Amino acid sequence: MPALPAARFYSPNRLLTILIFNQLFCTLIGVALWLAGSAGLLLNILVSMFIGNAVWLLVDGGRWLVGSTLMRWTGQGLPWPGYRWMLPVIGLGVIGGYELGRQLSHLLLGVHLAPMFSRGSTLVVTAVAGLTATLFWHATAMLQKHRAEAESARRLAAETQLRLLQSQLEPHMLFNTLANLRVLISLDPPRAQQMLDRLIGFLRSTLGASRVESHPLQAEFDRIADYLALMAVRMGPRLACELDLPPALARVPVPPLLLQPLVENAIQHGLEPQVAGGRIEVRARREADTLVLTVRDTGRGLPDGANAAPAPGHGFGTQQVRERLATLHGAAASLQLAAAADAEGGTLATLRLPLAADTNAATPTSP
Repeated sequence: MPALPAARFYSPNRLLTILIFNQLFCTLIGVALWLAGSAGLLLNILVSMFIGNAVWLLVDGGRWLVGSTLMRWTGQGLPWPGYRWMLPVIGLGVIGGYELGRQLSHLLLGVHLAPMFSRGSTLVVTAVAGLTATLFWHATAMLQKHRAEAESARRLAAETQLRLLQSQLEPHMLFNTLANLRVLISLDPPRAQQMLDRLIGFLRSTLGASRVESHPLQAEFDRIADYLALMAVRMGPRLACELDLPPALARVPVPPLLLQPLVENAIQHGLEPQVAGGRIEVRARREADTLVLTVRDTGRGLPDGANAAPAPGHGFGTQQVRERLATLHGAAASLQLAAAADAEGGTLATLRLPLAADTNAATPTSP
């Protein structure tokens, strides 16, 4: 009986929901007619289903036809062409659906129904039921559309935050790297050449990442490797690093610039303040349907309450990572900062992201 102004036509779940709703709605009408004095409960329900489903097919078919035509002509029209177009479609669908259901009832059940316009009560019941169901599905479709638009806006905001994060990180890192490069050119030309190569690789991967919504985890690790190599030139033997990416996880898609804020925090707030420096480890592993990324350093550790509420001027990168994860994956993804549990001390950042069902990943590996 109702039209289907849905954002997606005939997705299995949507179609099943509509069919179930139709039968329940028609059953209620059949019961109401029986209570009003029409003989035969089951007969009333079956006749109501014949008419209701016929009205639905004609109204929704008309909506699809009009919407598709407008889409070709004007670029707009689906899923709801507008009341100016739909009111005639609903009227014709109700009239045609009733007549089709009446003929089916006669052929299959032997029931002789009066023509629609011969009885005022029949006309009112059919018209009101068809219009009510159509408006109900129109309202639900519009609600879904607005939710989709809100979700799109949240994703756009997250990507804007990513650009903001990049604009704050790269000039800072670039300035320090160029200053070190200037010194190395005269003191150690081979190391200067090596540093310049790493810088080129880092900038190239950053430019590529800024143009996509996701990239393979291998690309994220390559970017971190370039970044750590630049930091190693600057910190010398005070910085040791280790990257562990199982081959089975190398092609898993992840949002770009996800690990760098964590690695930069580990160096800036954990290792650089220590005279002896320390070690940073970046690892990936799989736990069931979850991708687990960890960034661990042996630095001076977290200040009290750092995981819950960063102090003003600190924690911008981790806050951005949390907001991006919430936008992209909701409660299915998380970022936790905690003190490392072993005697070396330092901080452990743990990222958890849901893996797609078709992800070609192997069995978990231990960090």
